[in-house]
Amino acid sequence: MQKLVKTMFPVYSELILKVALRGEALLTSPRWNKGTAFTREERNAFGLTGRLPSRVNTIEEQCERAYDQLRSRESPIQKNLFLQSLREQNWVLYYSLLTRHLKELTSIIYTPTEAEAITNYSHLFRRSEGLFLSFLDQDSMERDFLEQTRGKDIELIVCTDAEAILGIGDQGVGGIGISSAKSALYTLLAGINPAKALSVTLDVGTDNETLLNDNLYVGWPSKRIRGVEYDKFIDKFVQLIRKHQPHCLLHFEDFGVTNAQRLLELYRNEHSVFNDDIQGTGAVTLAALMAAIRVTKSKLADQRYVIFGAGSAGLGIAKQIRDAIILTDGMSRGEANKKFYLVDRFGLIKQSLGPNKIRLALEEFVRPDEEWSHVPTNDMGEIELLEVVRKVRPTVLVGCSTKGGAFTEVVVRTMKEGCERPIIFPLSNPSNLVEVDPKDANDWTDGMALLATGSPFPPAKMPNGKDYVIAECNNALIYPGLGFGSMLSQSRRMTDGMIIAGAQRLAALSPALKDPDSGLLPDFQDAPAANLEVAIAVAEQAFDEGIQGVSWIKKQVRTKAEEKQWKPVYGRYEYDEQGAK
Repeated sequence: MQKLVKTMFPVYSELILKVALRGEALLTSPRWNKGTAFTREERNAFGLTGRLPSRVNTIEEQCERAYDQLRSRESPIQKNLFLQSLREQNWVLYYSLLTRHLKELTSIIYTPTEAEAITNYSHLFRRSEGLFLSFLDQDSMERDFLEQTRGKDIELIVCTDAEAILGIGDQGVGGIGISSAKSALYTLLAGINPAKALSVTLDVGTDNETLLNDNLYVGWPSKRIRGVEYDKFIDKFVQLIRKHQPHCLLHFEDFGVTNAQRLLELYRNEHSVFNDDIQGTGAVTLAALMAAIRVTKSKLADQRYVIFGAGSAGLGIAKQIRDAIILTDGMSRGEANKKFYLVDRFGLIKQSLGPNKIRLALEEFVRPDEEWSHVPTNDMGEIELLEVVRKVRPTVLVGCSTKGGAFTEVVVRTMKEGCERPIIFPLSNPSNLVEVDPKDANDWTDGMALLATGSPFPPAKMPNGKDYVIAECNNALIYPGLGFGSMLSQSRRMTDGMIIAGAQRLAALSPALKDPDSGLLPDFQDAPAANLEVAIAVAEQAFDEGIQGVSWIKKQVRTKAEEKQWKPVYGRYEYDEQGAK
Protein backbone atom coordinates (compact mmCIF):
# COMPACT_ATOMS: atom_id res chain seq x y z
CA MET A 1 0.00 0.00 0.00
CA GLN A 2 1.37 3.38 -0.99
CA LYS A 3 1.40 6.02 1.75
CA LEU A 4 -0.16 9.46 1.54
CA VAL A 5 2.14 12.33 2.43
CA LYS A 6 0.26 15.38 3.63
CA THR A 7 1.84 18.75 2.96
CA MET A 8 1.22 21.64 5.35
CA PHE A 9 1.20 25.05 3.71
CA PRO A 10 3.67 27.62 5.04
CA VAL A 11 2.12 30.57 6.84
CA TYR A 12 3.80 33.14 4.62
CA SER A 13 5.63 32.70 1.34
CA GLU A 14 9.09 34.18 0.92
CA LEU A 15 8.32 34.61 -2.77
CA ILE A 16 8.61 38.26 -3.81
CA LEU A 17 5.95 39.29 -6.32
CA LYS A 18 6.12 42.37 -8.52
CA VAL A 19 2.64 43.94 -8.60
CA ALA A 20 1.51 46.94 -10.69
CA LEU A 21 -1.81 47.62 -8.91
CA ARG A 22 -2.21 50.23 -6.19
CA GLY A 23 -4.86 51.50 -3.82
CA GLU A 24 -8.46 50.61 -4.57
CA ALA A 25 -7.49 48.54 -7.63
CA LEU A 26 -5.33 46.30 -5.45
CA LEU A 27 -7.97 45.89 -2.74
CA THR A 28 -10.63 44.92 -5.29
CA SER A 29 -8.48 42.32 -7.08
CA PRO A 30 -9.25 38.88 -5.61
CA ARG A 31 -5.96 37.58 -7.00
CA TRP A 32 -3.82 40.12 -5.15
CA ASN A 33 -5.93 41.39 -2.26
CA LYS A 34 -4.72 40.50 1.24
CA GLY A 35 -7.14 42.67 3.19
CA THR A 36 -5.85 43.28 6.70
CA ALA A 37 -2.85 40.99 6.07
CA PHE A 38 -0.98 43.64 4.07
CA THR A 39 2.21 44.45 6.00
CA ARG A 40 3.00 48.03 7.01
CA GLU A 41 5.71 48.17 4.37
CA GLU A 42 3.24 47.03 1.70
CA ARG A 43 0.61 49.53 2.88
CA ASN A 44 3.09 52.37 2.45
CA ALA A 45 4.33 51.14 -0.93
CA PHE A 46 0.86 50.56 -2.41
CA GLY A 47 -1.05 53.53 -1.02
CA LEU A 48 -3.12 51.48 1.42
CA THR A 49 -2.35 53.05 4.80
CA GLY A 50 -5.53 55.09 4.97
CA ARG A 51 -7.63 52.41 3.31
CA LEU A 52 -7.21 49.75 6.00
CA PRO A 53 -7.55 49.67 9.81
CA SER A 54 -4.16 49.80 11.51
CA ARG A 55 -3.71 46.27 12.81
CA VAL A 56 -2.01 43.72 10.56
CA ASN A 57 -3.66 40.29 10.76
CA THR A 58 -2.20 36.87 10.07
CA ILE A 59 -3.96 34.45 7.70
CA GLU A 60 -4.93 32.39 10.75
CA GLU A 61 -6.69 35.37 12.28
CA GLN A 62 -8.41 36.15 8.99
CA CYS A 63 -9.59 32.54 8.69
CA GLU A 64 -10.89 32.60 12.26
CA ARG A 65 -12.88 35.77 11.54
CA ALA A 66 -14.20 34.44 8.23
CA TYR A 67 -15.22 31.12 9.81
CA ASP A 68 -17.08 32.93 12.59
CA GLN A 69 -18.92 34.96 9.94
CA LEU A 70 -19.69 31.81 8.00
CA ARG A 71 -21.11 30.03 11.04
CA SER A 72 -23.48 32.94 11.67
CA ARG A 73 -25.23 32.06 8.40
CA GLU A 74 -27.96 29.57 9.26
CA SER A 75 -28.74 27.80 5.99
CA PRO A 76 -26.38 26.04 3.56
CA ILE A 77 -27.36 28.40 0.72
CA GLN A 78 -26.51 31.42 2.87
CA LYS A 79 -23.14 29.86 3.60
CA ASN A 80 -22.68 29.21 -0.13
CA LEU A 81 -23.37 32.87 -0.94
CA PHE A 82 -20.98 34.02 1.78
CA LEU A 83 -18.19 31.86 0.40
CA GLN A 84 -18.90 33.02 -3.15
CA SER A 85 -18.54 36.61 -1.95
CA LEU A 86 -15.29 35.75 -0.17
CA ARG A 87 -13.94 34.16 -3.34
CA GLU A 88 -14.68 37.36 -5.25
CA GLN A 89 -12.70 39.34 -2.69
CA ASN A 90 -9.62 37.31 -1.73
CA TRP A 91 -8.50 34.02 -3.32
CA VAL A 92 -5.89 33.19 -0.70
CA LEU A 93 -8.28 33.67 2.21
CA TYR A 94 -11.05 31.73 0.42
CA TYR A 95 -8.88 28.68 -0.28
CA SER A 96 -7.14 28.87 3.10
CA LEU A 97 -10.51 28.71 4.83
CA LEU A 98 -11.68 25.80 2.68
CA THR A 99 -8.44 23.92 3.28
CA ARG A 100 -8.87 24.23 7.04
CA HIS A 101 -12.45 22.93 6.93
CA LEU A 102 -12.28 20.71 3.84
CA LYS A 103 -14.94 18.08 4.52
CA GLU A 104 -17.40 20.52 6.05
CA LEU A 105 -17.22 23.18 3.35
CA THR A 106 -16.86 21.13 0.18
CA SER A 107 -20.56 20.23 0.46
CA ILE A 108 -21.29 23.96 0.66
CA ILE A 109 -19.34 25.06 -2.42
CA TYR A 110 -20.24 21.92 -4.39
CA THR A 111 -22.95 19.26 -4.19
CA PRO A 112 -25.51 19.34 -2.68
CA THR A 113 -25.67 23.08 -1.89
CA GLU A 114 -24.37 24.34 -5.23
CA ALA A 115 -27.35 22.68 -6.91
CA GLU A 116 -29.68 25.01 -5.02
CA ALA A 117 -27.52 28.00 -5.91
CA ILE A 118 -27.62 27.04 -9.59
CA THR A 119 -31.38 26.50 -9.55
CA ASN A 120 -31.84 30.03 -8.19
CA TYR A 121 -28.97 31.60 -10.11
CA SER A 122 -30.95 34.36 -11.81
CA HIS A 123 -32.58 35.42 -8.53
CA LEU A 124 -29.33 35.30 -6.55
CA PHE A 125 -27.29 37.01 -9.28
CA ARG A 126 -25.04 39.83 -8.05
CA ARG A 127 -22.05 39.93 -10.36
CA SER A 128 -20.81 37.88 -13.27
CA GLU A 129 -18.18 35.17 -12.99
CA GLY A 130 -16.31 33.35 -15.72
CA LEU A 131 -17.06 33.58 -19.43
CA PHE A 132 -20.56 33.53 -20.94
CA LEU A 133 -20.65 32.46 -24.57
CA SER A 134 -24.14 32.70 -26.00
CA PHE A 135 -25.48 31.24 -29.22
CA LEU A 136 -27.15 34.63 -29.70
CA ASP A 137 -23.71 36.32 -29.81
CA GLN A 138 -21.74 33.61 -31.59
CA ASP A 139 -20.42 36.05 -34.19
CA SER A 140 -18.38 37.77 -31.47
CA MET A 141 -17.26 34.53 -29.79
CA GLU A 142 -13.56 34.89 -30.63
CA ARG A 143 -13.46 38.53 -29.56
CA ASP A 144 -15.27 37.71 -26.30
CA PHE A 145 -12.96 34.76 -25.66
CA LEU A 146 -9.83 36.85 -26.22
CA GLU A 147 -11.10 39.65 -23.98
CA GLN A 148 -10.87 37.22 -21.07
CA THR A 149 -7.81 35.22 -22.08
CA ARG A 150 -5.47 37.50 -24.06
CA GLY A 151 -2.01 37.53 -22.50
CA LYS A 152 -2.91 34.79 -20.02
CA ASP A 153 -1.43 31.33 -19.79
CA ILE A 154 -4.67 29.39 -19.36
CA GLU A 155 -4.09 25.79 -18.25
CA LEU A 156 -7.68 24.76 -17.46
CA ILE A 157 -11.04 25.54 -19.04
CA VAL A 158 -14.14 24.03 -17.42
CA CYS A 159 -17.20 24.36 -19.64
CA THR A 160 -20.83 23.26 -19.57
CA ASP A 161 -23.94 23.64 -21.66
CA ALA A 162 -25.91 23.02 -18.45
CA GLU A 163 -28.29 20.43 -19.85
CA ALA A 164 -27.75 17.88 -17.06
CA ILE A 165 -26.65 19.72 -13.91
CA LEU A 166 -26.03 17.73 -10.71
CA GLY A 167 -29.12 15.60 -11.11
CA ILE A 168 -31.39 18.69 -11.36
CA GLY A 169 -31.40 18.80 -15.15
CA ASP A 170 -31.41 21.73 -17.54
CA GLN A 171 -30.43 24.95 -15.76
CA GLY A 172 -29.56 27.21 -18.68
CA VAL A 173 -27.09 29.97 -18.00
CA GLY A 174 -27.00 29.04 -14.30
CA GLY A 175 -24.60 26.30 -15.35
CA ILE A 176 -21.77 28.78 -14.83
CA GLY A 177 -22.11 27.78 -11.18
CA ILE A 178 -21.05 24.20 -11.84
CA SER A 179 -18.13 25.27 -14.03
CA SER A 180 -16.99 27.64 -11.30
CA ALA A 181 -17.39 25.04 -8.55
CA LYS A 182 -15.46 22.39 -10.48
CA SER A 183 -12.70 24.88 -11.19
CA ALA A 184 -12.52 25.73 -7.48
CA LEU A 185 -12.09 22.05 -6.63
CA TYR A 186 -9.20 21.80 -9.09
CA THR A 187 -7.49 24.53 -7.09
CA LEU A 188 -8.49 23.26 -3.66
CA LEU A 189 -7.61 19.60 -4.26
CA ALA A 190 -4.87 19.68 -6.91
CA GLY A 191 -3.29 23.11 -6.53
CA ILE A 192 -4.23 24.53 -9.94
CA ASN A 193 -3.47 28.25 -10.01
CA PRO A 194 -6.89 29.99 -10.12
CA ALA A 195 -5.37 32.71 -12.30
CA LYS A 196 -4.78 30.05 -14.96
CA ALA A 197 -8.30 28.61 -14.90
CA LEU A 198 -11.39 29.76 -16.78
CA SER A 199 -15.01 28.80 -16.11
CA VAL A 200 -17.30 28.87 -19.14
CA THR A 201 -21.01 28.42 -19.75
CA LEU A 202 -22.16 27.75 -23.28
CA ASP A 203 -25.59 29.35 -23.40
CA VAL A 204 -27.44 27.47 -26.14
CA GLY A 205 -30.85 28.15 -24.64
CA THR A 206 -32.86 26.05 -22.22
CA ASP A 207 -35.83 23.69 -22.30
CA ASN A 208 -36.57 24.47 -18.65
CA GLU A 209 -40.02 26.07 -18.80
CA THR A 210 -39.63 27.58 -15.34
CA LEU A 211 -36.62 29.54 -16.55
CA LEU A 212 -38.21 30.47 -19.87
CA ASN A 213 -41.22 31.91 -18.04
CA ASP A 214 -39.13 33.76 -15.44
CA ASN A 215 -38.82 37.46 -16.27
CA LEU A 216 -35.67 37.61 -14.10
CA TYR A 217 -33.87 34.83 -16.00
CA VAL A 218 -30.51 36.29 -17.06
CA GLY A 219 -29.71 33.84 -19.87
CA TRP A 220 -30.89 33.62 -23.47
CA PRO A 221 -34.65 32.92 -23.17
CA SER A 222 -34.93 30.48 -26.05
CA LYS A 223 -35.48 26.76 -26.51
CA ARG A 224 -32.26 24.76 -26.70
CA ILE A 225 -30.44 24.72 -30.00
CA ARG A 226 -29.84 21.18 -31.20
CA GLY A 227 -28.54 19.31 -34.22
CA VAL A 228 -26.21 20.89 -36.77
CA GLU A 229 -26.47 24.40 -35.31
CA TYR A 230 -25.48 23.10 -31.86
CA ASP A 231 -22.56 21.11 -33.25
CA LYS A 232 -21.24 24.11 -35.18
CA PHE A 233 -21.41 26.31 -32.08
CA ILE A 234 -19.55 23.78 -29.93
CA ASP A 235 -16.96 23.20 -32.64
CA LYS A 236 -16.33 26.94 -32.98
CA PHE A 237 -15.63 27.08 -29.24
CA VAL A 238 -13.30 24.07 -29.27
CA GLN A 239 -11.37 25.37 -32.28
CA LEU A 240 -10.87 28.70 -30.51
CA ILE A 241 -9.25 26.86 -27.62
CA ARG A 242 -7.05 24.82 -29.94
CA LYS A 243 -5.98 28.02 -31.70
CA HIS A 244 -5.34 30.29 -28.73
CA GLN A 245 -4.74 27.93 -25.75
CA PRO A 246 -3.41 24.73 -27.37
CA HIS A 247 -1.86 23.30 -24.18
CA CYS A 248 -4.80 23.75 -21.80
CA LEU A 249 -7.06 20.99 -20.51
CA LEU A 250 -10.66 21.29 -21.69
CA HIS A 251 -13.02 19.83 -19.08
CA PHE A 252 -16.59 19.07 -20.25
CA GLU A 253 -19.12 19.11 -17.41
CA ASP A 254 -22.79 18.15 -17.17
CA PHE A 255 -23.57 17.88 -20.87
CA GLY A 256 -26.74 15.92 -21.68
CA VAL A 257 -26.73 12.21 -22.39
CA THR A 258 -27.13 12.70 -26.15
CA ASN A 259 -24.04 14.92 -26.34
CA ALA A 260 -21.64 13.97 -23.53
CA GLN A 261 -20.10 10.78 -24.94
CA ARG A 262 -20.43 11.98 -28.53
CA LEU A 263 -18.47 15.20 -27.94
CA LEU A 264 -15.83 13.39 -25.91
CA GLU A 265 -15.21 10.91 -28.71
CA LEU A 266 -15.25 13.68 -31.31
CA TYR A 267 -12.53 15.79 -29.73
CA ARG A 268 -10.43 13.54 -27.48
CA ASN A 269 -7.90 12.80 -30.24
CA GLU A 270 -7.63 16.46 -31.25
CA HIS A 271 -7.00 18.06 -27.86
CA SER A 272 -6.56 17.21 -24.20
CA VAL A 273 -10.24 16.92 -23.24
CA PHE A 274 -11.89 15.30 -20.25
CA ASN A 275 -15.49 14.61 -19.25
CA ASP A 276 -15.86 14.15 -15.52
CA ASP A 277 -19.35 12.66 -15.67
CA ILE A 278 -18.06 9.88 -17.92
CA GLN A 279 -14.35 9.52 -17.25
CA GLY A 280 -14.14 10.89 -13.70
CA THR A 281 -17.00 8.72 -12.45
CA GLY A 282 -15.55 5.77 -14.32
CA ALA A 283 -12.06 6.37 -12.95
CA VAL A 284 -12.97 6.68 -9.27
CA THR A 285 -15.23 3.62 -9.56
CA LEU A 286 -12.40 1.73 -11.24
CA ALA A 287 -10.07 2.72 -8.39
CA ALA A 288 -12.52 1.41 -5.78
CA LEU A 289 -12.95 -1.78 -7.80
CA MET A 290 -9.19 -2.26 -8.13
CA ALA A 291 -8.91 -1.93 -4.35
CA ALA A 292 -11.76 -4.43 -3.87
CA ILE A 293 -10.19 -7.09 -6.10
CA ARG A 294 -6.93 -6.70 -4.24
CA VAL A 295 -8.86 -7.61 -1.10
CA THR A 296 -10.43 -10.63 -2.85
CA LYS A 297 -7.13 -11.49 -4.56
CA SER A 298 -8.71 -11.70 -8.01
CA LYS A 299 -8.44 -9.87 -11.33
CA LEU A 300 -10.66 -7.45 -13.22
CA ALA A 301 -11.08 -10.06 -15.95
CA ASP A 302 -12.37 -12.58 -13.39
CA GLN A 303 -15.46 -10.50 -12.57
CA ARG A 304 -19.01 -10.49 -13.95
CA TYR A 305 -20.41 -6.97 -14.07
CA VAL A 306 -24.01 -5.78 -13.85
CA ILE A 307 -24.38 -2.02 -14.32
CA PHE A 308 -27.82 -0.74 -13.30
CA GLY A 309 -28.33 2.60 -15.06
CA ALA A 310 -26.96 3.03 -18.57
CA GLY A 311 -26.74 6.81 -18.83
CA SER A 312 -23.50 8.79 -19.16
CA ALA A 313 -22.20 7.66 -15.78
CA GLY A 314 -23.12 3.98 -16.16
CA LEU A 315 -21.72 3.76 -19.66
CA GLY A 316 -18.60 5.64 -18.58
CA ILE A 317 -18.04 3.17 -15.75
CA ALA A 318 -18.51 0.19 -18.07
CA LYS A 319 -16.08 1.58 -20.63
CA GLN A 320 -13.49 2.55 -18.03
CA ILE A 321 -13.49 -0.91 -16.47
CA ARG A 322 -13.55 -2.56 -19.90
CA ASP A 323 -10.52 -0.54 -21.04
CA ALA A 324 -8.68 -1.44 -17.83
CA ILE A 325 -9.39 -5.13 -18.41
CA ILE A 326 -7.87 -4.82 -21.89
CA LEU A 327 -4.77 -2.94 -20.69
CA THR A 328 -4.08 -4.75 -17.41
CA ASP A 329 -5.28 -8.30 -18.12
CA GLY A 330 -4.57 -8.53 -21.85
CA MET A 331 -8.09 -9.48 -22.89
CA SER A 332 -9.45 -8.54 -26.32
CA ARG A 333 -12.02 -5.74 -26.59
CA GLY A 334 -14.72 -8.12 -27.77
CA GLU A 335 -14.16 -10.59 -24.95
CA ALA A 336 -13.98 -7.80 -22.37
CA ASN A 337 -17.31 -6.38 -23.58
CA LYS A 338 -18.93 -9.74 -22.84
CA LYS A 339 -18.18 -9.30 -19.15
CA PHE A 340 -20.82 -6.56 -18.87
CA TYR A 341 -24.60 -6.58 -18.53
CA LEU A 342 -26.20 -3.14 -18.66
CA VAL A 343 -29.71 -2.58 -17.34
CA ASP A 344 -31.71 0.62 -17.81
CA ARG A 345 -35.37 1.68 -17.70
CA PHE A 346 -36.14 -0.81 -20.48
CA GLY A 347 -34.52 -3.66 -18.56
CA LEU A 348 -31.48 -5.54 -19.81
CA ILE A 349 -29.91 -3.95 -22.90
CA LYS A 350 -30.51 -6.73 -25.46
CA GLN A 351 -30.94 -6.87 -29.22
CA SER A 352 -34.73 -7.07 -29.38
CA LEU A 353 -35.13 -3.67 -27.69
CA GLY A 354 -34.31 -2.19 -31.10
CA PRO A 355 -32.69 1.10 -32.12
CA ASN A 356 -35.42 3.27 -30.60
CA LYS A 357 -34.49 2.06 -27.12
CA ILE A 358 -30.76 1.51 -27.57
CA ARG A 359 -28.73 4.62 -28.25
CA LEU A 360 -25.66 4.29 -30.46
CA ALA A 361 -23.15 4.60 -27.61
CA LEU A 362 -24.44 1.37 -26.02
CA GLU A 363 -23.99 -0.88 -29.06
CA GLU A 364 -20.86 -2.65 -27.82
CA PHE A 365 -22.68 -3.87 -24.71
CA VAL A 366 -25.92 -5.14 -26.27
CA ARG A 367 -26.58 -8.73 -25.27
CA PRO A 368 -27.79 -11.29 -27.88
CA ASP A 369 -31.40 -12.39 -27.45
CA GLU A 370 -30.57 -16.11 -27.63
CA GLU A 371 -28.78 -15.82 -24.26
CA TRP A 372 -32.06 -14.84 -22.62
CA SER A 373 -34.70 -16.87 -24.44
CA HIS A 374 -35.71 -18.84 -21.33
CA VAL A 375 -35.49 -15.97 -18.81
CA PRO A 376 -38.79 -14.58 -17.45
CA THR A 377 -39.82 -11.09 -18.61
CA ASN A 378 -42.28 -8.52 -17.32
CA ASP A 379 -45.54 -7.58 -19.08
CA MET A 380 -43.61 -5.43 -21.57
CA GLY A 381 -41.18 -8.18 -22.47
CA GLU A 382 -38.35 -6.60 -20.49
CA ILE A 383 -35.83 -8.52 -18.38
CA GLU A 384 -35.63 -6.84 -14.99
CA LEU A 385 -32.67 -6.52 -12.64
CA LEU A 386 -33.49 -9.50 -10.40
CA GLU A 387 -33.67 -11.90 -13.36
CA VAL A 388 -30.35 -10.56 -14.65
CA VAL A 389 -28.74 -11.14 -11.25
CA ARG A 390 -30.20 -14.67 -11.08
CA LYS A 391 -28.80 -15.64 -14.46
CA VAL A 392 -25.48 -13.76 -14.49
CA ARG A 393 -24.53 -14.36 -10.81
CA PRO A 394 -22.53 -11.11 -10.86
CA THR A 395 -19.52 -10.49 -8.67
CA VAL A 396 -19.84 -6.72 -9.20
CA LEU A 397 -23.10 -4.76 -9.01
CA VAL A 398 -22.95 -1.03 -9.78
CA GLY A 399 -25.89 1.35 -9.46
CA CYS A 400 -26.11 4.75 -11.13
CA SER A 401 -29.83 4.74 -11.90
CA THR A 402 -31.19 7.23 -9.31
CA LYS A 403 -33.77 4.51 -8.53
CA GLY A 404 -33.80 4.54 -4.74
CA GLY A 405 -34.03 1.08 -3.19
CA ALA A 406 -33.60 -0.78 -6.50
CA PHE A 407 -31.10 -3.19 -4.93
CA THR A 408 -33.69 -4.99 -2.81
CA GLU A 409 -32.98 -7.60 -0.18
CA VAL A 410 -33.87 -10.31 -2.70
CA VAL A 411 -31.47 -8.86 -5.29
CA VAL A 412 -28.61 -8.57 -2.79
CA ARG A 413 -29.14 -12.00 -1.22
CA THR A 414 -29.39 -13.57 -4.69
CA MET A 415 -26.08 -11.95 -5.62
CA LYS A 416 -24.48 -13.26 -2.41
CA GLU A 417 -25.50 -16.81 -3.35
CA GLY A 418 -23.33 -16.53 -6.45
CA CYS A 419 -20.11 -15.18 -4.91
CA GLU A 420 -18.36 -15.09 -1.56
CA ARG A 421 -17.47 -11.37 -1.47
CA PRO A 422 -20.04 -9.34 -3.47
CA ILE A 423 -18.71 -5.99 -4.67
CA ILE A 424 -21.68 -3.59 -4.45
CA PHE A 425 -21.41 0.06 -5.47
CA PRO A 426 -24.73 1.97 -5.15
CA LEU A 427 -23.48 5.26 -6.55
CA SER A 428 -26.60 7.36 -7.17
CA ASN A 429 -26.80 10.82 -5.61
CA PRO A 430 -28.20 12.25 -3.42
CA SER A 431 -28.47 9.70 -0.63
CA ASN A 432 -32.26 9.36 -0.88
CA LEU A 433 -31.81 8.04 -4.44
CA VAL A 434 -29.19 5.43 -3.54
CA GLU A 435 -29.97 1.93 -4.83
CA VAL A 436 -29.41 0.39 -1.40
CA ASP A 437 -28.42 1.70 2.00
CA PRO A 438 -24.94 0.24 2.55
CA LYS A 439 -25.94 -0.78 6.09
CA ASP A 440 -28.64 -3.03 4.60
CA ALA A 441 -26.30 -4.44 1.95
CA ASN A 442 -23.80 -5.22 4.70
CA ASP A 443 -26.45 -6.96 6.82
CA TRP A 444 -27.94 -8.95 3.92
CA THR A 445 -24.49 -10.31 2.98
CA ASP A 446 -23.47 -11.09 6.59
CA GLY A 447 -20.74 -8.49 6.42
CA MET A 448 -19.13 -9.98 3.32
CA ALA A 449 -19.92 -7.21 0.81
CA LEU A 450 -17.25 -4.77 -0.31
CA LEU A 451 -19.06 -1.44 -0.53
CA ALA A 452 -18.66 2.03 -1.98
CA THR A 453 -21.32 4.70 -2.41
CA GLY A 454 -21.76 7.97 -4.27
CA SER A 455 -22.76 9.89 -1.13
CA PRO A 456 -21.23 9.82 2.34
CA PHE A 457 -22.70 7.21 4.70
CA PRO A 458 -21.82 6.27 8.29
CA PRO A 459 -19.95 3.04 8.96
CA ALA A 460 -21.90 -0.24 8.97
CA LYS A 461 -21.65 -2.75 11.81
CA MET A 462 -19.94 -6.04 11.05
CA PRO A 463 -21.20 -9.30 12.62
CA ASN A 464 -18.24 -9.13 15.02
CA GLY A 465 -19.28 -5.66 16.19
CA LYS A 466 -16.55 -3.77 14.37
CA ASP A 467 -17.29 -0.79 12.14
CA TYR A 468 -16.94 -1.24 8.39
CA VAL A 469 -16.04 2.06 6.74
CA ILE A 470 -18.15 2.84 3.66
CA ALA A 471 -15.95 4.32 0.94
CA GLU A 472 -17.33 7.35 -0.86
CA CYS A 473 -16.83 7.11 -4.63
CA ASN A 474 -16.37 10.85 -4.91
CA ASN A 475 -15.04 12.02 -8.27
CA ALA A 476 -13.12 14.74 -6.47
CA LEU A 477 -10.74 12.07 -5.18
CA ILE A 478 -9.40 11.66 -8.71
CA TYR A 479 -10.54 14.13 -11.38
CA PRO A 480 -8.42 17.09 -10.13
CA GLY A 481 -5.38 14.81 -10.17
CA LEU A 482 -6.17 13.46 -13.63
CA GLY A 483 -6.43 17.01 -14.93
CA PHE A 484 -3.34 18.23 -13.08
CA GLY A 485 -1.30 15.35 -14.48
CA SER A 486 -2.32 16.30 -18.00
CA MET A 487 -1.54 19.99 -17.40
CA LEU A 488 1.77 19.16 -15.75
CA SER A 489 2.95 17.03 -18.66
CA GLN A 490 1.24 19.24 -21.28
CA SER A 491 0.01 16.04 -22.86
CA ARG A 492 -1.53 16.35 -26.29
CA ARG A 493 -4.37 14.06 -25.23
CA MET A 494 -5.93 12.56 -22.11
CA THR A 495 -5.56 8.88 -22.96
CA ASP A 496 -7.19 5.80 -21.49
CA GLY A 497 -3.78 4.73 -20.27
CA MET A 498 -3.33 7.96 -18.33
CA ILE A 499 -6.74 7.62 -16.67
CA ILE A 500 -6.11 3.98 -15.76
CA ALA A 501 -2.69 4.89 -14.34
CA GLY A 502 -4.39 7.48 -12.13
CA ALA A 503 -6.99 4.95 -10.98
CA GLN A 504 -4.28 2.41 -10.19
CA ARG A 505 -2.42 4.95 -8.08
CA LEU A 506 -5.58 5.87 -6.17
CA ALA A 507 -6.35 2.18 -5.60
CA ALA A 508 -2.85 1.72 -4.19
CA LEU A 509 -3.72 4.30 -1.53
CA SER A 510 -6.73 2.28 -0.33
CA PRO A 511 -6.90 1.93 3.49
CA ALA A 512 -8.56 -1.48 2.93
CA LEU A 513 -5.24 -2.90 1.73
CA LYS A 514 -3.96 -2.48 5.26
CA ASP A 515 -7.20 -3.12 7.17
CA PRO A 516 -10.07 -4.97 5.39
CA ASP A 517 -12.61 -3.14 7.59
CA SER A 518 -11.42 0.23 6.30
CA GLY A 519 -12.79 1.99 3.26
CA LEU A 520 -11.87 1.03 -0.28
CA LEU A 521 -10.83 4.64 -0.99
CA PRO A 522 -8.99 7.30 1.01
CA ASP A 523 -11.04 9.58 3.24
CA PHE A 524 -12.05 12.83 1.55
CA GLN A 525 -9.93 14.76 4.03
CA ASP A 526 -6.95 13.18 2.26
CA ALA A 527 -8.14 14.25 -1.20
CA PRO A 528 -5.36 16.84 -1.78
CA ALA A 529 -2.61 14.32 -1.06
CA ALA A 530 -4.40 11.62 -3.07
CA ASN A 531 -4.82 13.89 -6.08
CA LEU A 532 -1.14 14.78 -6.04
CA GLU A 533 -0.27 11.08 -6.26
CA VAL A 534 -2.81 10.62 -9.06
CA ALA A 535 -1.34 13.56 -10.97
CA ILE A 536 2.16 12.15 -10.70
CA ALA A 537 1.01 8.77 -12.03
CA VAL A 538 -0.86 10.41 -14.91
CA ALA A 539 2.10 12.57 -15.92
CA GLU A 540 4.48 9.61 -15.75
CA GLN A 541 2.13 7.66 -18.01
CA ALA A 542 2.12 10.54 -20.49
CA PHE A 543 5.90 10.21 -20.65
CA ASP A 544 5.62 6.45 -21.10
CA GLU A 545 3.26 7.01 -24.05
CA GLY A 546 5.49 9.73 -25.51
CA ILE A 547 2.76 12.40 -25.62
CA GLN A 548 4.21 14.87 -23.12
CA GLY A 549 4.81 18.43 -24.30
CA VAL A 550 7.49 19.48 -21.80
CA SER A 551 11.27 19.48 -22.17
CA TRP A 552 12.14 17.99 -18.78
CA ILE A 553 12.38 14.23 -18.11
CA LYS A 554 10.16 11.65 -16.43
CA LYS A 555 12.20 11.30 -13.24
CA GLN A 556 11.49 14.97 -12.50
CA VAL A 557 7.70 14.52 -12.44
CA ARG A 558 7.25 14.51 -8.66
CA THR A 559 9.50 17.50 -8.12
CA LYS A 560 7.83 19.45 -10.93
CA ALA A 561 4.36 18.59 -9.58
CA GLU A 562 5.18 19.83 -6.09
CA GLU A 563 6.77 23.00 -7.48
CA LYS A 564 3.83 23.74 -9.75
CA GLN A 565 1.10 23.52 -7.13
CA TRP A 566 -0.48 26.84 -6.20
CA LYS A 567 -0.85 27.21 -2.45
CA PRO A 568 -3.13 29.63 -0.58
CA VAL A 569 -0.41 31.68 1.10
CA TYR A 570 0.45 35.35 0.83
CA GLY A 571 3.58 36.34 -1.04
CA ARG A 572 5.58 39.51 -0.36
CA TYR A 573 4.71 42.35 -2.71
CA GLU A 574 6.91 44.97 -4.28
CA TYR A 575 5.44 47.73 -6.41
CA ASP A 576 6.53 47.73 -10.05
CA GLU A 577 4.76 49.60 -12.85
CA GLN A 578 5.67 46.73 -15.18
CA GLY A 579 4.52 44.09 -12.71
CA ALA A 580 1.51 41.79 -12.69
CA LYS A 581 -2.06 43.03 -12.62
